[in-house]
Amino acid sequence: MRKQIHTNKVATPKSPYSQAIVARGTFVFLSGAGPTDPATGEQRLGSFREQAELTFENIGKLLQAAGSSWENVVKVSAFLADFSNFPEYNEIYRQYFREPYPARTTVQAGIGKIAIEVDCIALVPEG
Repeated sequence: MRKQIHTNKVATPKSPYSQAIVARGTFVFLSGAGPTDPATGEQRLGSFREQAELTFENIGKLLQAAGSSWENVVKVSAFLADFSNFPEYNEIYRQYFREPYPARTTVQAGIGKIAIEVDCIALVPEG
């Protein structure tokens, strides 16, 4: 369902992402998720790591509810309030993704009080 595309004609990624992914099937498009406590609906404003881990936990629950999983994610977009957190983001990201990594975009953005927001696109396996 997922195939990594790599060419030496452009720069090889230094971070955990693929140059491109070709995928076939049904997709789920997740809206931006952040460090929102599922029990209270309130943003949990801790350290960057705490916010990022909660964000990824929330995404994992959404993927599961959609009938998908981390292994089926083909595209990730991350918005960081402070780009100095990029190395720590990569560490956390590697806990959820393995090669072939999804295609990825990471930008610094003004996202209010939170430190991170992430959205993604994933395949939903048939059956």
